[in-house]
Amino acid sequence: MKKILLVFLATTCLLSCKKSSEEKTPELSINYEKIELKNGLDVIFHVDKSDPVVAVELMVHVGSAREVEGRTGFAHLFEHLLFLESENLGKGGLDKMSARIGGSGANGSTSRDRTNYLQTVPKDGLEKMIWAEADKLGYFINTVTDPVLAKEKQVVKNEKRQSYDNRPYGHNQYVIGKNLYPKDHPYNWQVIGSLEDLQNATLNDVKTFFKKWYVPNNATLVLSGDIDIEQATKWVHKYFDEIPKGDEIPTLEKRPGKVDQIKSLYYEDNFARVPQLTMVWPTVEQYHPDSYALDVLSQYLTDGKSAPFNQVLIDDLKLTSRTGMFNRNAELAGETQISIRAFNNVKLDDVKAGIEKAFAKFEAEGISEKDLNRIKAGQETRFYSSLSSVLGKGTGLASYNTYTGNPGFVTKDIKNTLSVTTEDVMRVYNKYIKNKNYVATSFVPKNSVELALQGAILADVVEEKIVIGAEEKFDPKIAATYEKTPSSFDRSVEPPYGEAPSLAVPEVYESSLENGLKIFGIENDEVPLVQFNITIDGGQLLESMDKLGVANLTADLLNKGTKNKSVKELEEAIQELGASIYVYSDVENITLSGTTLAKNYDKTLALAQEILLEPRFDENEFDLLKKATIANLRQQEASPNSVARNAYNELIYGKENIRSKNILGTTTSVETISIEDLKAYYNNYISPSVAKMLVVGDISKEKVIASLTTLNTNWKAKEVTIPTYKTPDTPTSPAVYFYDIPNAKQSVLQFGAPALAATDKDFYAASVMNYILGGGGFASRLTQELREGKGYTYGVRSGFSGTKAKGAFTISSSVRSNVTLESAQLVKQILEEYPTTFSDKDLETTKSFLIKSNARAFETSRAKLNMLSNISDYGWSADYVKGQENTVNNMTKEQITELANKYVSPTKMIWLVVGDAETQLERMKELGYGDPILLNKRAEKIKN
Repeated sequence: MKKILLVFLATTCLLSCKKSSEEKTPELSINYEKIELKNGLDVIFHVDKSDPVVAVELMVHVGSAREVEGRTGFAHLFEHLLFLESENLGKGGLDKMSARIGGSGANGSTSRDRTNYLQTVPKDGLEKMIWAEADKLGYFINTVTDPVLAKEKQVVKNEKRQSYDNRPYGHNQYVIGKNLYPKDHPYNWQVIGSLEDLQNATLNDVKTFFKKWYVPNNATLVLSGDIDIEQATKWVHKYFDEIPKGDEIPTLEKRPGKVDQIKSLYYEDNFARVPQLTMVWPTVEQYHPDSYALDVLSQYLTDGKSAPFNQVLIDDLKLTSRTGMFNRNAELAGETQISIRAFNNVKLDDVKAGIEKAFAKFEAEGISEKDLNRIKAGQETRFYSSLSSVLGKGTGLASYNTYTGNPGFVTKDIKNTLSVTTEDVMRVYNKYIKNKNYVATSFVPKNSVELALQGAILADVVEEKIVIGAEEKFDPKIAATYEKTPSSFDRSVEPPYGEAPSLAVPEVYESSLENGLKIFGIENDEVPLVQFNITIDGGQLLESMDKLGVANLTADLLNKGTKNKSVKELEEAIQELGASIYVYSDVENITLSGTTLAKNYDKTLALAQEILLEPRFDENEFDLLKKATIANLRQQEASPNSVARNAYNELIYGKENIRSKNILGTTTSVETISIEDLKAYYNNYISPSVAKMLVVGDISKEKVIASLTTLNTNWKAKEVTIPTYKTPDTPTSPAVYFYDIPNAKQSVLQFGAPALAATDKDFYAASVMNYILGGGGFASRLTQELREGKGYTYGVRSGFSGTKAKGAFTISSSVRSNVTLESAQLVKQILEEYPTTFSDKDLETTKSFLIKSNARAFETSRAKLNMLSNISDYGWSADYVKGQENTVNNMTKEQITELANKYVSPTKMIWLVVGDAETQLERMKELGYGDPILLNKRAEKIKN
């Protein structure tokens, strides 16, 4: 059965047809039904019975733009609060229920203009979800107490530190917002808000905000998937009807940003290693007629080899390896940004001159019809890709309804894009960009002000000072006392499950070619797309230690043209098909990945074969890739997460094991690599004898096999021996390591040890054991204790990473700097207690989630490709998931205890901290695992 119902209406072809052509193109739409309750709640239903799952999304028309100065961050704060508790779900709220019913995990996001809450669940949990969403909207606010608010403030602050304060260029958008929009404009502040405003928020402030905006007449509920609309409608009325309508919600006026004169600001970034220039112009809001041409302009100027910015800044001036321009449209206003991260020590005045030269090139040449149609050609593929999950469709319907009142606005939206002309593109450039005032930001490394634009003034950025013991104390376990909101029925009774879905494992076909290429596929006609991966074993494992980075550069260079096509010609050939083809490398493989419309599969595969078998090995492109890789490595040096990943791998695998090395190589090794090294790697190791092709989509096995005749004939097999690197044994005693990053606002924690390969008999059982420990999101103890109980972190997780080789068990998190020790101590305590405190309830939750979640295990093409990857990599049967279900069903508490003692003992682990040594290094002695070992030279304290 087709997953979506498309309405085909004849319209004049707007892509590659001439105006006189009679050819037609389909008009794309999604089937839905919409009702409005008496209290103003919009409810949208979309039926898709291809998988036994339902996506539930509640979108509330409130984002940071509905806040006021001095009380910022409230909309985002509520995104967090609504998961915690409601009157009838109780403490743990939706998170606990999600784990029990096998949901994808309650999630949400906040933008300038809306907040959404969403997840996918097995279809038998639909009534439970409708009940829960109603409880959030109508029966929640009484459960918010001062301790609850205090704790969640800490969680949000940690999110800000992780996403902005502890990241290179993290303050850039803050500086832009403050200077692009007037002080009283609702886009002047960031969605995350300010730490000061969050800290000053009172319980009364929060409740007032909720009661104003979280009302049915300001919300949209979307139910998308395997539903019975008649029954779902009855449930919606039952649980939502008696929630009272709120006050009328005022419509905010469209209001563009305002820049009266050019503004140029700079900031010395603690985490930046190369300079970055951003230029921003105020433009128009989303769905404005000019927004579509601005989208095309942004893509044309910086996307691909032929893009004017890439020709000038990358090829001619060699100032950077990448240019980026995007049109950011929101409900009230829009902005067009250019962002260029230059090479080391490049002056941003030179970059600005290059930008002006690129604009002049565009003014002289414009955009051709061919280029315009090439950009439009991807629209159909992107549309179908957005429909690959019921959750994606639900979000689209909710967004269109929230902003336009029409859930089916996608049809008009696509038409508007396809209607853009070359004249429109030049017109919006002249109207909004050329000779118009803008905001420029120069973010430069510390002590490198000379790289900023001449005349730039220092940006006003508030840097948080983190002091040990400075955070307020709270006890989130204190139960809220309140009078329950009255209802016409007992809402405390959780609805029953519906009819249990049966596990439907996709049918897998297998074949092989005479040259050794193995083929694994799943035919799936839900959308007219085909996705395929050609994966060649080896990857980084085939490198030598003195040529680290060869596999990565080889894969990158394969993207850069073919024997008979320049980079520009290859990109255009792919884009004209609305397809994508990309080659990349990882530790164990090089993979060519393709996505295309089913009707264009043969042409797309022909291009993929040309890339694979007829590489261009262009010297200029090779030099550019080397410079880009070295720039990337330099940027990683100051990224706490990258530093932690690289240091942890070396501690786990040992310096002599190539698995411990960065896939990019090192700055020294990359410098020494020649194009002859890449040719040797390609000639020796790119072979069908160690390759497989995974195919998922709207194409039959017979057609796939027939399409590979040329590949079978022309791709000759060779013998390839892949080295085996032994992963060290689990350590017999614990050790603490520290990597210094001065002024870090958070510490990145990586705790773990070598553990299991995916093919080991204990691997899946150990993953089952880990669900309650740290693999189950908000159901896990690590999250409940470190985030929900203490507010130390925004997120923490644990898991096993084995492949065909033994991998690590790892616990990872980013925590507030001043609780680095306390976080490690809490993790240690949880690990010590876990084997003896795993309860019957824990086992029940684990089994319920892991069994019920299989209903959504194979919904998307990506999930199906992952299934094929498991089968082809590990020799598993096509129904391996049924074996995993048996493991879950037969699991006992005694087995959990045995597995925990064997694989997650805190006294047999590496404990790595990446953070500010000046304030945290000595404290780590108190963990009780000896003096911490400093991995890098103690850096000099940097003054802010």
